[in-house]
Amino acid sequence: MKKTSAANPAQQTSSFGPIFIIGVLFFVFGFITWLNSVLIPYLKLACELNNFESYLVAFAFYMAYLVMAVPSALVLKKTGFKNGMALGLLVIGVGALLFIPAALTRNYAIFLVGLFVQGTGLAVLQTASNPYVTILGPIESAARRISIMGICNKVAGAIAPLILATVALKDADGLKHRLLTMSISEKQLELNLLAHRVIVPYIVILIALVILAVLVWRSSLPEIETEAENDGAGHTQSKATSVFQFPNLTLGVIALFLFVGVEVLAVDSVINYAGSLGISLSTAKYFTTATLAGMIAGYIVGIFCIPKVFSQAAGLKVSAIIGVIFSFGVLMTHGFTSVLFVSLLGIANALMWPAIWPLAIDGLGKFIKIGSSLLIMSISGGALIPLLYGRLSDVFSPQQAYWILLPCYIFIGWYAAWGYKIKAKTT
Repeated sequence: MKKTSAANPAQQTSSFGPIFIIGVLFFVFGFITWLNSVLIPYLKLACELNNFESYLVAFAFYMAYLVMAVPSALVLKKTGFKNGMALGLLVIGVGALLFIPAALTRNYAIFLVGLFVQGTGLAVLQTASNPYVTILGPIESAARRISIMGICNKVAGAIAPLILATVALKDADGLKHRLLTMSISEKQLELNLLAHRVIVPYIVILIALVILAVLVWRSSLPEIETEAENDGAGHTQSKATSVFQFPNLTLGVIALFLFVGVEVLAVDSVINYAGSLGISLSTAKYFTTATLAGMIAGYIVGIFCIPKVFSQAAGLKVSAIIGVIFSFGVLMTHGFTSVLFVSLLGIANALMWPAIWPLAIDGLGKFIKIGSSLLIMSISGGALIPLLYGRLSDVFSPQQAYWILLPCYIFIGWYAAWGYKIKAKTT
């Protein structure tokens, strides 16, 4: 297989094909990932869960990134990037397959195992694909390329919840009321039928993943060589002996952990939050799409403005400030307005991943693969922060639990202003 160097300018001019393939994969990421926003209220109803238990959906899915990110890097070292991506798609397919016995038995534990397996496959895919987008072009415009990938991700994410909600949450409000007056046997029958609704959608997903895996495996996607002593910008780090010698990476991992936590929280909690305020599920299901639409709008701004109008760091700084303002909006308003501010967090979150990633890996040179694995591990923020929110919701209220947003956005703002500038002292 032909290999291309991260620092090879010729390779950068012929990157449309690889970028297109990665764009398709980012669409898959979004479709699989943001189904969780519907699975949380759906499984809460079907498996009779409280708030904390329902957010184990996000915990099981995103915890796979923490557990499997470093093993994913080892897998990619053995298989190469392209074959590793095909393998990742097949692993996601196994996770989708597990939803069938989970639905047939209405067993929440099997659902969670299926979600963990899906997260494992995505960890492999993300570990491989994100460096591609960063490396295939100048580091200064990496956020613009990642923004394009983000649009692919969020367009899928805006579509997926509506498709699954149409099937899984059909007449969910009426069912909730009917369950209150049913006998135990009638209730169990209705909940079993509700659980069965996801079987056909996940069979379709499984078939699509297998087909895509074959297409990626047979594609002309080039292998990228990142073992040279330079980064995508051509800088050299000749004396660095450990990935932990790069403070911009270490702090970037923390910033990305917090960002993914608030991003997932905004998307995955908004339906439940709207429901807690008396808004029907038939209406609440659209708030997830609204949140992701806000992110798409932010990505479009990034494509046209980075780096021509403002830098990646400046975009990240402004995004964090907007996040703080909208978080106060969630906390200080009521009803529909408060829910709307949760959806508006999509605008604040849009440029954070595209900006944090290149700022964190800048200058890593030969450590770029392990550095990328550490950043992928930080996606586990999507496991822990929503779970903590769920616990706070049970103890206090779904609205007051959103106080968890503020320290996250404040740290991200600090990283954008000062943290990313702290570079390795090795030269």
